[in-house]
Amino acid sequence: MKTISIYKHPALVVMFAAVFLIACPFFDSSIYAGESETIIELWDTVKAPAPVELKAVKLDPKETAFLILDIEELTCNPERRPRCVSSVPKIKGFLDRARSNGVFVVYSMTSKAEIETILPGVTPRGNEPVVKSSVDKFYDTDLEKILREKGIKTVIIVGTTAEGAVLHTATGASTRGFRVIVPVDGMSAGELYAEQYTAWHLLNAPGTRRNTTLTRFDMIGF
Repeated sequence: MKTISIYKHPALVVMFAAVFLIACPFFDSSIYAGESETIIELWDTVKAPAPVELKAVKLDPKETAFLILDIEELTCNPERRPRCVSSVPKIKGFLDRARSNGVFVVYSMTSKAEIETILPGVTPRGNEPVVKSSVDKFYDTDLEKILREKGIKTVIIVGTTAEGAVLHTATGASTRGFRVIVPVDGMSAGELYAEQYTAWHLLNAPGTRRNTTLTRFDMIGF
């Protein structure tokens, strides 16, 4: 077989060079304009997106559950999360309204909490169920079973932390087919960025965006 040296044929050299550059994405000149940098190098260049939209909702109380997550002494105190403490009166006000409309109420606690450590004003009443888990309150609990047996289709989720219990339980509820309502004045975190990120995530992430509505307590009707 006769071997052809491309170096003796300038036209072939140009052709092979062109094909090689097109076929190899790592020669893309845009990479050298900054696209190869990780989020760490680009951290200070990130701009917050526009504020998320809050929407009014009207719910059927017979098919709705109010989930109050981890409003307890360990997680909701002036030292760790003062914004959580500030949210408790708002949660209590809505809790009173929810109960008066026949909304099913469910509580959660962290692994180290007891019912007695849930903050005054928002403590369980009668047979209102309480589950205990980490950030996803569906994990290793009967929460889904509890909701299904009551015919619940919509869950209103509040609590702390926003980026923990609220985000992961909302995701768990959404992936199980529940409609998720999150009043932003009922979720709290140790820093504002966590609340902002959680609100954005809930409306944009694949696991939650189709089933989630962000609102305020005063925009929820029955």
